[in-house]
Amino acid sequence: MRDKPTGADIGPATLRNDEDIRDQWSLLREVLDVNPEIRTKDELVRELTVASPEWQQRDRFERALQDLIAGGLLHIRAGDLVLPTQPAVHFDALYEAA
Repeated sequence: MRDKPTGADIGPATLRNDEDIRDQWSLLREVLDVNPEIRTKDELVRELTVASPEWQQRDRFERALQDLIAGGLLHIRAGDLVLPTQPAVHFDALYEAA
């Protein structure tokens, strides 16, 4: 198998991944910052997309939410309440203390 040339992994996929990471961080930070208050999915969408009517903004939010749920950092309860998991809260406490 041929090695990838230097810089071959730089491009749209990498840029999208960087954007995805920023979106996940923004969403997780918002949920942790308001904890123990609880936000609904719709409230978070409005706050993080500044009520943008563009579907791309909502799609990015949905992708970030699903990635954070899959990673065990957020979960949804009672249909649309977005909550941090205990490991996310614990990490946040450690991060803030450092």
